[in-house]
Amino acid sequence: MMYQTEPPRPAQESLPTMYDLPSEDPEAPGLPDEFHDIQPQLLKETFCPPGYSSDEVFIGTDLNLYFDTHHPSWYKRPDWFLVLGVARARRQEELRWSYVIWQEAVTPFLVVELLSPGTEAEDLGQTLREVNQPPTKWQVYEQILRIPYYAVYDRYENQFRLFQLVGTRYQEMVLSDQRFWFEELALGLGVWPGEYQDTVGQWLRWYDVQGIWVPTAAERADQQRQRADRLAERLRELGLDPDEV
Repeated sequence: MMYQTEPPRPAQESLPTMYDLPSEDPEAPGLPDEFHDIQPQLLKETFCPPGYSSDEVFIGTDLNLYFDTHHPSWYKRPDWFLVLGVARARRQEELRWSYVIWQEAVTPFLVVELLSPGTEAEDLGQTLREVNQPPTKWQVYEQILRIPYYAVYDRYENQFRLFQLVGTRYQEMVLSDQRFWFEELALGLGVWPGEYQDTVGQWLRWYDVQGIWVPTAAERADQQRQRADRLAERLRELGLDPDEV
């Protein structure tokens, strides 16, 4: 551990880095369930904002988020979060162990929490901070980090709720058909009924300016195969062999 000097060194130099802080809670009851594994993958796979390159976006999934320079061991672990203006790692050895606010110097733009019966009250800001305990998840997102958007999704009720920071407090947004358009991203987020990774259900997913769901890699590959098949059939109708064209 490095100690402060006079004058004090900046937080990036004097506080723990992502390599010093744990990425998991050893006392946690267990790993995320299957839904908490699959749903974040769909969010990440379909997040393709037209105005941002991959070097300008970082996405964290079930990653410790350290937020307080005065209490460097305090953290929250969002199910999914998005940071604009921070690049993702390009080399394996650079992959983050955690996301440390005083090291990155950029707070998330959006946090998504997937409701579970055991975490619903805290995720919705219905729990109070206990004496001598870290702030609640809602307090961290709303009052400390002041994250512009906070989304929660309840797969049991198929309910998507979104809160926007207005002034100093979160205000719940009125959604149309369980969708919300982010002008800053030129993308929308909504509930999509469909099959992903061989699992049928209601999923949070990104859509484009035309209201079309952003395709996954598997869907793009299938679309390309269909176009190739149509082209081959058209060539055969013209008396041509597709393999010789």
